[in-house]
Amino acid sequence: MFGPDLCGTDTKKLHVILSYHGQNYPIKKDLQCETDKLTHFYTFILRPDATYSVLVDNRERDSGSMYTDWDILPPRKIKDVKAKKPADWEEREYIEDPDDVKPEGYDSIPREIPDPNAKEPDNWDEEADGKWKPPKIPNPAYRGPWKRKKIKNPNYKGKWKTPWIDNPEFEDDPDLYVLKPIQYVGIEVWQVKGGSVFDNVLICDDPDYAKQVVEEVFANREIEKEGFEEAEKVRKAREEEDPNSFFCRRHKEQEKKVKGVEKREVMIVDTGTDTETDTEGNSHEDVKGEVERLHAINHPIINNGIFRDIISTGSIRDNFALSNRQYQTLRENKYIKSSSSSSMQFLFNVR
Repeated sequence: MFGPDLCGTDTKKLHVILSYHGQNYPIKKDLQCETDKLTHFYTFILRPDATYSVLVDNRERDSGSMYTDWDILPPRKIKDVKAKKPADWEEREYIEDPDDVKPEGYDSIPREIPDPNAKEPDNWDEEADGKWKPPKIPNPAYRGPWKRKKIKNPNYKGKWKTPWIDNPEFEDDPDLYVLKPIQYVGIEVWQVKGGSVFDNVLICDDPDYAKQVVEEVFANREIEKEGFEEAEKVRKAREEEDPNSFFCRRHKEQEKKVKGVEKREVMIVDTGTDTETDTEGNSHEDVKGEVERLHAINHPIINNGIFRDIISTGSIRDNFALSNRQYQTLRENKYIKSSSSSSMQFLFNVR
């Protein structure tokens, strides 16, 4: 399997799944696909030396080897779990200089000295205050406890790491890159959003020819961009003209045809399964009949799929299959006057 996988806002994955001896192996790398609404070409090149390249729009997105980026074969090398660091292994990059000698008199250097710039105050009374002494200040000559300076360790070998050894379970397959004869191509599609187009599926053994095909199709790339940008401008202009519109555009004309409307307040209450009537005294059949009547008037709200046949269990939102977005939009546009856990009061303009 090879190609993009877009699902919701989280999944933006580029799949590269290889089959070997009847088992599927996904690539271990996290490859991302494109997310805009323009045409993109995804190319997977597999070579006889088991190296590969993934291209997006003729530009290399990633590359590597089948031996390392899939768990198809055991690894060639493994860490020697029995190995131990030698006792004389030097990991210290710097050591103390054995030839460095402490200067004579170093330990007698005081931490603080009298401030040479201090002066005895004019009002100092030696009899009352005692003999005046200048305050102490840090000694600039004091360097702390003496330490030998550091030098490069001539025996430094770096941080010890567990060595790699040949994996006894590894058995090479010189035909690892060989694919079985391809007799058909399938496209796995699970769509909740329209507009995807699949075209120009090419399987060949000539990367240069594949590159040429992409370049020929991309000759119209700028025209596609211009057309998309123009369509976006039109869409945004319509939204600015009618920012509170909730109905699909295909229902606009039908909505305009609803003439002689009157404002009618409809209370729909969830009756549940254990009671024959709700808190307003309406029987379950009455409530269901009201919903069926709303369907029968062929109003755009109903046609837009906001409401479905009432069921006898669950909350009122579940009964009418209201998503959070639909529910909030109805409230913002004053279609829901009030609501509670057991009922909703809707305002409709109906025939």
